[in-house]
Amino acid sequence: MFKGIDYVYEVYLERSFSKAAKNLFISQPSLSAAIKKIELEVGFEIFDRTTKPIGLTEFGLEYIKSLEKIIEIEENFNNYLNDLSDLKAGNISIGGTNLFTSYILPPIISEFSKKYPNIKLNIVETNTSSLEKNLYSGTLDLVIDNYDFDSSVYERKFYSKDNIMLAVPAKFLSNKNATDYVVSYEDIINGKYLDESVKTLPLEIFKEDPFLFLKEGNDTRIRAEKICIRENVKPNILLELDQQITAFNLTCFGMGISFVSDILLKNVGINEDICIYKLESMDSAREVSFYYKKYKYLKKATQEFIKISESIKN
Repeated sequence: MFKGIDYVYEVYLERSFSKAAKNLFISQPSLSAAIKKIELEVGFEIFDRTTKPIGLTEFGLEYIKSLEKIIEIEENFNNYLNDLSDLKAGNISIGGTNLFTSYILPPIISEFSKKYPNIKLNIVETNTSSLEKNLYSGTLDLVIDNYDFDSSVYERKFYSKDNIMLAVPAKFLSNKNATDYVVSYEDIINGKYLDESVKTLPLEIFKEDPFLFLKEGNDTRIRAEKICIRENVKPNILLELDQQITAFNLTCFGMGISFVSDILLKNVGINEDICIYKLESMDSAREVSFYYKKYKYLKKATQEFIKISESIKN
């Protein structure tokens, strides 16, 4: 009934026979024939080949649900076996947006690898919506993000605070109307800008200037839109980008205004080509946390990774 699990599930994930075949290192005709054989054995079509990308039939939807339960049981047992080896073997898949994989994970990964050199780490960089999808499917064991994942589905381990700030090219003339709101690099480093005495920027000052937004599906994009709505500003979006660091670098070159994390600002250093401003905290303040799926066997290696992250943070 569930022969060829890997083949069926890869086609489901990729929504494409050609992409799945490439990932599985087999030819597309061979994969198509294998899937067709499975469908003949179960008596129903799993995939709807009339849609693009390929979809699931009604039977296929139930088949995949059952398949995922089998995969999860197998993964849980394999994780249990790896734990019996006392962390002398195994693997962890960790996901995060570029911001966190670049500036938070490196010291944790370094320390973990020193302590457990035989545990293979797989790091995945993608946007928030893809991270949640992969965590739910079991492709990822752990995710670090500042989005509030569904607490009924995921366990959460708080890591740190994160605040969105506004980065504006220094050459923009609108800065002349915002001199009372500029935040110094020193105040960002020591956290002083978070004091209530530091004024928040009225965003309308820059309503006529071009903005650089992240693409939809990213938490920073979601919050930037909320901030604009709250400030009654309809942003002129010049570009939509995948990564916050790309938006920030374009701001440094005078292309437009970007919403950036104070985590990024603390790591990139002083840049005289931009002005930084504090935003109202309702949508700009967020928490960075590690997430893992509830009711799923939590690998000992994953537990150790979280433990090491806490020791480094402290």
